[in-house]
Parts: sequence; C-alpha cells; structure tokens
Amino acid sequence: MPKADSPVSQPVAMAEVGLQVKSLQKTSDALSTALAAAKERFSKRNPNSKEIFEGACDHLPGGNTRTLLYTAPFPVCMKKGEAYQVFDEDGHVYTDFVGELTAALYGHSHPLIQKSLINTMQSIGLNLGATIQQENVHAKLICERFNLSKIRFCNSGTEANLHALAGARRFTGRRKVVVFYGAYHGAVLGFWDGVQENGVDKAEWVIGKYNDIEGAKRLIEQDDIAAVLVEGMQGAGGCISGTNEFLLQLQTSAKKVGAIFILDEVMTSRLGPGGLQAIVGLNPDITTLGKYLGGGLAFGAFGGRTDIMAVYDPRSANSLAHSGTFNNNTLAMYAGHVGLSEIWTSSVAVEFNKRGDAFRAKLQAAIAGTKMSVTGQGALNAVHFSEGGKTEIACSDDISEDWGLKDLFFLEMMEDSFWITRRGSIALMLPTPDSEMDRFIECVGRFLQRHKDLVAL
Repeated sequence: MPKADSPVSQPVAMAEVGLQVKSLQKTSDALSTALAAAKERFSKRNPNSKEIFEGACDHLPGGNTRTLLYTAPFPVCMKKGEAYQVFDEDGHVYTDFVGELTAALYGHSHPLIQKSLINTMQSIGLNLGATIQQENVHAKLICERFNLSKIRFCNSGTEANLHALAGARRFTGRRKVVVFYGAYHGAVLGFWDGVQENGVDKAEWVIGKYNDIEGAKRLIEQDDIAAVLVEGMQGAGGCISGTNEFLLQLQTSAKKVGAIFILDEVMTSRLGPGGLQAIVGLNPDITTLGKYLGGGLAFGAFGGRTDIMAVYDPRSANSLAHSGTFNNNTLAMYAGHVGLSEIWTSSVAVEFNKRGDAFRAKLQAAIAGTKMSVTGQGALNAVHFSEGGKTEIACSDDISEDWGLKDLFFLEMMEDSFWITRRGSIALMLPTPDSEMDRFIECVGRFLQRHKDLVAL
C-alpha cells in the first residue's frame, strides 16, 4: 500500500475527497427535495393560516409581534387551547409540546386556574391601581419555595433580569457583568454568539464560554465585575445544562470579589420544588423568575438577599425606582398563587419531572445512532440535529445544528399532530398523557426511518 506522502497516494486521496464531496452534495439535494415537499404539503394543509398571515402583514411587520413564532413559509395560526392540546384555524388538533416555552405548565384550561380568574374578575377587579394584600400572600409563598428573603414582581423574565442587574450595579457601584455564550436572559439580553444587535449596555458585558470553569474564574475574579448572570440550564440555547462544578464555581468566584451572583431561573424554577438551585445546592444572591408563576399570565419576579433588594426600598431617599402598571395585577397575583399552592406542589414537581426524565430516556434510546439527539432536564427538553448526533453538549460551540433537518422535523411532526418549536424545544405540560409522549417517540422513529439516508451518521 502506498505511503501517505507518495506520488501514488495523492491521486487516491483526491479521489476519496471527491467521493465525499459528491456524497455530501447528494445528501444536500435529497434534504432540499424533502424539505420542499414538506413545505408544499404544509401550505396545502393550512390555507386559512396563510390567509390570516397575509392579512396580518398589512398591520404587523412580517405579520408577527413575537419573532420566535414566525416560521417559513408562514406560521400556523392557533384558534384555541384546551388541556394539553391546541387547535388551529384550519381544523387541525395538536398535542402541545411548545407549552408556551415553559409558561403553560398547567395546561390551557386547568379548572382551578379558571375558577381563580373568574372569581378575581367578578369579586375583586382587574387592576386596582394600589397595593393589594394578595401580592404579599403570593410573595411569601414564592420566597418560601425558592429560599428568597425579599422579592419584587414585574411582567416578564426580561424585566426581572433587567431590574436584577440594575440593582446589582447600584449595590456594588460597578458596571460590568459576566454572562455566557448561548445565553438568553430576555428580549434585549441575548448572547448567542456575542451581544445581540438589540442588546442593551453593549460595552458592559464580559462574555465567557459556558461550562468552562477556569475561563470563568479568570473573567469573574477581577475588581470591576458587578455581577455574574447565568442560567443553570440554557433554555433557548438548547437545554444545555451547566455542570454542578461550573455553577458552584461561579458562585464562589463572585463571592470572592464581591460581585452579585444572579441565577436566572425563569425557565428552570420548574425543574424541582425549589428550582434548579435547590437541586444543585446553590445559594444565589439574586434569583430571577417568571413564566408559570403567574398562573399563565404575564409575570416576572426577582428576589434574594435583603441588603441587595433594599436598593428598591422606596422608604430610602436614594432608592432605585421600579414601577410597572401591571406588576401587582390582580389576575396574576391570585392565579399565580393558586397554581403554586394548590397545583404545583412539591410532590407534583418531583413526580412530573421524573416523568420528563423517563420520556427523554426513551427518546434518546429510540434515536441512538442517528444525527438526532435530545438534551434537557426533567420535563424540559430540546431536539438537536448534527453530524455527530451529539448528546453530551457542554456549550453552544460543541454543536453545529443542521437547520434543514430541524425544519423538516418541525414540519413533519405537525403532520403527526405535534406542536413543537422550530428550534426543537419541548416543554411538557401537567395534563400531557404518557400515551402522547409514547406516540411522539413512535412518530420520531418513523421520521428517522423515512429519512434514514439523511439522518445516518
């Protein structure tokens, strides 16, 4: 056999490269064909959604007011939700795996939530323009569940993180904040591959690699860092989990230099009775929250150490202002409390996330040996397609997503009556039956068999 650097071996190697290029081109052509066919079927199945979208474009940029929900060639328009299902304008019924990006934990029509909302509207009113006793009742319960000393309410996870950062900067007198590539902390706090174009405070971010312990230590252990902001599991980034060692080191390094350790639990608070922090053994200075804790209504909160939260105490002449018309709105205060106290009990949280772990294990077994993989914790999961079908993902740089396969999967899962996000996130809801989780795994298996030439490693 010729040596690698021999004249004979060079044409052989070039021939092998040529075959690889042809094979890749053939796969690319096959994917393009399959994707074009799926989009054509999609358009034929959803004429009403198409018409609604085209009309919406007259008044909304791109017919849309929430970028994540736009998908080509046009988005499906939903008509209603009930329990674990959503119904579109063309008469199709889907099992809802979007779960309103973790906010629809209770499903679409939980009787206790409905009762609370109706009673609030009939007996109390929608927004009283004053403090109400119920905001303290809800605050007390959240503080107890998530080990917070003080808390303030707002209207979204974005607001929660913005106010937490403002408080940390006031408390420390510093400006720079350490965050991590792949993170999403809200609409103007995205760090997919740096500071996003619509990001705030662009010059004040110090961006590190997720799960890089030594790199994080170097970035944090300086004398000008106000805060460290991190998700214990990057949600929008693809359900990539931080290791316990990494997260604990962030906390230690922040404490060492007097920086504020802020744990973003907007999504992960539902991974256990006391959130992900209780599972890992973290004690953040500030925790940010949102999603389901408003009972399905717009909601956000940030809370933690008494001395840090005191920067928002209006009894002080030097306090930071924090207002918002709907911060303590009656619907979220009552429905949120009913959800957390009567539905999402500690035992339910544990058992539900066990169901999620079991679902993910079955799915991982079904897709082994293909370009498809799934990551996550508890009832929060994300589907990936990559050349190596990698499951152990430490940071966003570890994987190059095949968005063509993701789009094909998204479109064909809709044909199988599953509503998921294009990016592949799956947030299970309490009413979702095990039978639908099993059916999803069966449908995934058929998808992989149908496109075995495209998904083979």
